[in-house]
Amino acid sequence: MKKFISLSICFVCIGLILNAQIKSPVSWTYKANKKATNEYEVVITATIKKPWHIYSQNTGKGGPIATYISFNKSPLITLEGETKEVGKLEKTYDTNFKTDVLYYSNMVVFTQLVKVKAGIKTNISGEIEFMVCDDKQCLPPTKKPFDIKL
Repeated sequence: MKKFISLSICFVCIGLILNAQIKSPVSWTYKANKKATNEYEVVITATIKKPWHIYSQNTGKGGPIATYISFNKSPLITLEGETKEVGKLEKTYDTNFKTDVLYYSNMVVFTQLVKVKAGIKTNISGEIEFMVCDDKQCLPPTKKPFDIKL
């Protein structure tokens, strides 16, 4: 009887642990497209599982955590302009945040133009901070490091 009770408790604990695992509704891919001799377009793509969404870089004050892409400083690399986002941008009033929010479902592509010092092979690295929500819940903000060969 003791073995049965111990085994039952063990299965319940395993079930609770598996159910409590952190959800990962966003997958990320990274690449660099050569545009000119010393110029690359860094492409960071977020693929978002339904019914989740992530927020725009420009979601505004008072709302959820906006997506933020930071690039580590390097004397070999110069960022050209701002990081752009391409996807189906949705706007809605969020009663939880009491403001309009901008977000992407399914997929969003972030691009950044960079210049590299002549004749140098290097990588660009950094971190993406984002928050993912659905209609019922938000997961805590997540930071995801990246390292892309140029």
